[in-house]
Amino acid sequence: MIEFVPDIPRWRQVAEVVRARIADGTYPPRTRVPSVVQLTAEFGIANATAHKVLRALREEGLTYTEPGLGSFVAKRPEQPTE
Repeated sequence: MIEFVPDIPRWRQVAEVVRARIADGTYPPRTRVPSVVQLTAEFGIANATAHKVLRALREEGLTYTEPGLGSFVAKRPEQPTE
């Protein structure tokens, strides 16, 4: 579990942890990200908070949801070469 900062909403703090895991390759493209149940267990947050985390990541384009299967890391766009 992380130690939450009081002035920042918990969903934002958990989303930042998941974002960092996506960025560092802990969750590679096309792999499943933690479910609502897994997020609530790992971070000690409410179901509604976990749903908000997953929704925020999906809206940012970092994840996508397959109905009945879960949320997955989106494929990263190719970086332009200079």
